[in-house]
Amino acid sequence: MASIRSWLPSVSALAAGCALACAGAAWAQTDLDVPYVTTPPHVVEAMLQLAQVRASDYVLDLGSGDGRIVITAAKERGARGMGVEIDPRLVTLSNEKAKEAGVADRARFVEKDLFETDLTPASVITMYLLPEVNLKLRPSLLKLKPGTRIVSHDWDMGDWEPDAKITLDVPDKQLGLRKESTLMLWKVPARVDGAWSAGRQLAMQWTQTYQKLAGSVTYRGQSYPEATGRVDGNRIHLCFARYDEKRCRLGALGTLVDGTLRVLVDGEGRQQATLIARRESRH
Repeated sequence: MASIRSWLPSVSALAAGCALACAGAAWAQTDLDVPYVTTPPHVVEAMLQLAQVRASDYVLDLGSGDGRIVITAAKERGARGMGVEIDPRLVTLSNEKAKEAGVADRARFVEKDLFETDLTPASVITMYLLPEVNLKLRPSLLKLKPGTRIVSHDWDMGDWEPDAKITLDVPDKQLGLRKESTLMLWKVPARVDGAWSAGRQLAMQWTQTYQKLAGSVTYRGQSYPEATGRVDGNRIHLCFARYDEKRCRLGALGTLVDGTLRVLVDGEGRQQATLIARRESRH
């Protein structure tokens, strides 16, 4: 997102959220004379790089300010996208800038409430919103297509931990005491909780908390009661048994395809079996 906007219903709620990192600065969404904070060009580029934006992507910027993220994604990476902004003057400015940049056919901007915006077309979502807003959006984000990438500038998603995080120096940053920006990436995880089996060779029972898995596995008659895993979009990384915290003795890589989990089991550095597991039940 090119600017930090409140999207909150009251001055007091905004001030409470912003006081954590904005050194007491607060804005009220009571008229169109609301100041916004632009995202420096090198931070824009880092956000697009963190999301690995490609020409095949559709970028949705929530609170798009002057449009710089979507315009940069279109001009520099060939992507398509849309910016959602509540200030009509910024929407007009952004569409004019898209024309000037020669990307009006791939970058457009609309005046709309982000909570009334259809998020499903996006493969990448960028935002520079306050924590309360991120948390309010989180249920909708988790329902998106697995693998959808979400990049947030400075603000997290509560107990949904990011898949990646980077910190950049921003010497002229206007908010806060620290002259740096933190960028966080999440990939919407597929739901793989529940029971899975692949004939008599493999049985798995997983509970899922966002992208993290914990459960039990029985493989070729051997039980592994403290199995763990991690979901990366539609890709699943599993560990049945560990040498230690960093090394896995027996595990698997999986891909969720058409409701089945295709699993490549690997142990002692050697491929052991390729299996197709089917879901028996879901939590």
